[in-house]
Amino acid sequence: LENDQLCVTISDHGAELSGIFDKKNDREILWNADPSHWKRHAPVLFPNVGRYYEDHCLINGKTYTSGQHGFARDMEFICVEETENSVTHLLESTDETKKAWPYEFQLYITHTLEGRDLTVAWKVVNKDQEIMYFTVGAHPAFNVPILPDTKREDYHLTFSGQKELTYHLLDTRYGTAIPEKSYTLALENGSCQIAEGMFDKDALIFDDGQITKAGIALPDGTPYVEISCEGFPNFGIWSAGDAPFVCLEPWMGRCDNTGYDKELSQKPNINVLEPEGIFDKSYVISVR
Repeated sequence: LENDQLCVTISDHGAELSGIFDKKNDREILWNADPSHWKRHAPVLFPNVGRYYEDHCLINGKTYTSGQHGFARDMEFICVEETENSVTHLLESTDETKKAWPYEFQLYITHTLEGRDLTVAWKVVNKDQEIMYFTVGAHPAFNVPILPDTKREDYHLTFSGQKELTYHLLDTRYGTAIPEKSYTLALENGSCQIAEGMFDKDALIFDDGQITKAGIALPDGTPYVEISCEGFPNFGIWSAGDAPFVCLEPWMGRCDNTGYDKELSQKPNINVLEPEGIFDKSYVISVR
């Protein structure tokens, strides 16, 4: 997808956004997937965001094993529609996907470019006779630093006006959340510095719909990139240690809490879809 502002590249593999080139500023916004740090650009997380506790979930009394972030990111999608400013990919259930998650489904991912805004829309269709339970999320990684002779800690995270945010950390043994302990991210004018060691314990997990917009600002405070995600209950911010990127991740549902052993249907923020039902949700990446 291309206009006079941006050039956007999407791969059929995982329907993954793999490039956002800013023509005006002559720079690539999206992380290059260098495997020495992290081998992905912006994978879709489906049908589970993060990890299930001990990598399995319970559906109608049966145990299903699934790795971190589900299977969609590692599968080939089919490009089913292209327009002048959008492209739509489709993934459908297979015998293999049903081993990890037992439903008949369709997952459509549409990328639409308008000016300096890229909208990413998910449509999940329940083709099964059973009620379907799932989480779905985004995981785009943005280059930080982006300017020469700067470092990641010179940049700032920006939010929509809050004085502080509350977050949880992951239990590194299981990759699941520790709900009993919360931390405060203090903000000044809705912003905080990307501190050294901020991601030493993996992702920061924000619940309760606290984040409807998050961004990264250049060292002088100028906005660089923003994500708008109204109505998303969960949000993650992550980097691989001291790697030169930061992920801003809107999630519809998230990883299990450590110790969770109930049915998937009872999980907080689980998405519930009736037979033949359709789930629609989108977020917007804005290049400033």
